[in-house]
Amino acid sequence: MNKDILKLALPNILTNLTVPLLGMVDMHLMGYQDSSVFMGAVALGSVIFNFVYWGFAFLRMSLSGMAAQAYGSNDKHEMAMMLFRGLFLAFSAGLLLLLLQDGVVALSLKILEGSNQVKTLASDYFYVRIWAAPLAIALMVINGWFLGMQNAIYPMIISITINVVNISASYFFVRALGMKVEGVALGSVVANGVGFILSLVLFLRRYRFILGEFHLKTVFKKSGLLRFLDVSGDIFLRTLCIIVVFTFFTSKSAGTGDLILAANSALLQFLFLFSYFLDGFAYAAEALVGKFTGGRNLKGIKKAVRYLFGWGLGFALIFLIAYSLGGPYLLLLFTNQPDVIETALEYLPWLMILPLTGFASYIWDGIYIGATASRLMRNTMLLATLIFFVVFISCRPSLGNNALWLAMNCFMLSRGLFQTLLYKKLSIFKS
Repeated sequence: MNKDILKLALPNILTNLTVPLLGMVDMHLMGYQDSSVFMGAVALGSVIFNFVYWGFAFLRMSLSGMAAQAYGSNDKHEMAMMLFRGLFLAFSAGLLLLLLQDGVVALSLKILEGSNQVKTLASDYFYVRIWAAPLAIALMVINGWFLGMQNAIYPMIISITINVVNISASYFFVRALGMKVEGVALGSVVANGVGFILSLVLFLRRYRFILGEFHLKTVFKKSGLLRFLDVSGDIFLRTLCIIVVFTFFTSKSAGTGDLILAANSALLQFLFLFSYFLDGFAYAAEALVGKFTGGRNLKGIKKAVRYLFGWGLGFALIFLIAYSLGGPYLLLLFTNQPDVIETALEYLPWLMILPLTGFASYIWDGIYIGATASRLMRNTMLLATLIFFVVFISCRPSLGNNALWLAMNCFMLSRGLFQTLLYKKLSIFKS
């Protein structure tokens, strides 16, 4: 089982680690400008795209679990339908975002807190990066489908390529051409174009047979779309809760001041680094549990869960030690501004314990997605989100910015606890 887990997890870890690396590079490029407002602008602009892209992450998550079940039952037609239905929804959503871009940015900046200068720069960032939206959402679908096919190598190749191109292009636009927030945004547009072309090449290389299963009428078949949207709808609400929490976190940081926004944004990179690392095991859980669910293998599911939690806890302890010993040095990767570093160090202890409070939620997410237990996952996320706001509102008067970090730890911990309590309610235990 360990071999099966690592075969799927390691490529996904390498894939995922390039994502926070990109955020770190963007933060570094802006953190070494002459003002903290550039860090804040990219953070605020990224929040808008987190809202947009995470909002459609339900396509990848629902697709990977359902495609894995089709793979487990060796249903080639259903494998094809999962991909084509997902791509149809992805391109439709991307084109809609392009048409509504003015409204999206206006509403987002009205809701988010922050100085006028930060908001103006965030708007400049948005209007460049939005042109990558159709391709970025389509790539979520393609990578989720590859994972459902038990293929973690292709998503790794695509993601590493995208992020290497993105980092290189952003450095070129910012350092060579003298661009600022528009430079890092344009880097994302170029990279997503390259990544989409590469994904098509890889698909045709190995899965060309899937094209023979394409039937337009079947793609739009009511029963198939409704099942896909039913699972996707629950995962969308689950993902929306995460978006609300992280958007609220950044917005309140911005409302406190540009300095707190810059410090919290730098510290969030620590959380994202751990999150994307653990997501490698979550993706392995999606593929394995989905396959075992499709094959009605309850023994395999129980064994996978046990081993996955062993890996999750082990790496949570490693990250706790790494952040405790190396946190102050890691901050230098993001900025050389003494006031930002000093402020961030004040709240660093909250980041040190986040791996322990959060690891279970990532592992459980993968297990629930693989079992397509979307409704249970949605309910646990709603409860955890409620706890986040109760803790923050209760503690904000006395703890200030510490209340945000306390609430974030409670949010992560409660997700894992609720999912643990509901584990035995998964449908496969009832069959």
